[in-house]
Amino acid sequence: MVRTDFWTNPIVSEEMTPEDKYFYVYLLTNPQTTQIGIYKITKKQMAFDLGYSIESVHSLMGRFITHHKLIRYNPETRELAIKNWGKDNLQKGGKPVMDCIFSELKEVEDLSLILYVLEPIQKQEIRSLYESFCDQGEMMIGNEASGQDEIDTYLEPQFGDRDDTFTPRYTIGGQKEKEEEKEKQQQESFHPILEKNPDIENSLQNNQKDVKEIVEFWDYNGFGFSNINAKQQLLAWLEDSNFLQPKEVILKAMNIACANNKRRLSYVVGILKNWVNESLLTVEEIDSYHENNQKPVLMHKQTAIPTGRQIPSGFKLDLTAGEE
Repeated sequence: MVRTDFWTNPIVSEEMTPEDKYFYVYLLTNPQTTQIGIYKITKKQMAFDLGYSIESVHSLMGRFITHHKLIRYNPETRELAIKNWGKDNLQKGGKPVMDCIFSELKEVEDLSLILYVLEPIQKQEIRSLYESFCDQGEMMIGNEASGQDEIDTYLEPQFGDRDDTFTPRYTIGGQKEKEEEKEKQQQESFHPILEKNPDIENSLQNNQKDVKEIVEFWDYNGFGFSNINAKQQLLAWLEDSNFLQPKEVILKAMNIACANNKRRLSYVVGILKNWVNESLLTVEEIDSYHENNQKPVLMHKQTAIPTGRQIPSGFKLDLTAGEE
């Protein structure tokens, strides 16, 4: 939830760029948020929702962790914690609220994030519940993390250094070793597939580039930077269409929309649907179709439609005829 005093907060109003504010609102309101201010989310999901590249999301997270100091992120468990969540949203107790908080705290893998969110919480009843989980965390992990640099622990790894998927993290030694062994076996079984099918990895990289190119064209040409839902609907045409060159065809439709000053999703989708109905699946087919149909259309527009009866050639008008 975003409170109305969000915009009067000195950090927001004086220190944040417009992009920072947009990203902070997303962190507070995205569908993955929970009652406790700690939730799982990946960089890929954030990039997709925001219409950003993963590199941009990585940079923004670095600013919020090291500069604004408003979040922490565990890159192993993919858990994100918002520092002031408890101060802004956990002001009322009661059994339903406490039950919800308890059930969500049980799902947290990195228990140190609970301590991080706990600090600004003011209501004692809720603080005590958070503290009970912090005590459990100290018993389970002991001094395992002592001497580690806090910023290094919670900074996102560089783009490409780690596969951005959810992987569970266990604090009990035996379970962790078992899970690591299982993950290693899965990776070893997956590598031969990539070796035999290198096109799989290439296609994933190409698809990411296509998404980035379309989103950048959308943002830089006035289609609506913050219209995330429209971007998602347009990007669906990359996977769910019959086009043989989906990225090129989508960009061509967007160029036509710009040329006609119709920068709307409905207009672009209308163009795409017309091409599908005409079975035009490549840019070449589209260009050829429009070239072949351009002249007849112009001739049709210029054709005059006759009205009344035609006057015979050689006809002379005599106004006195028939008066005698």
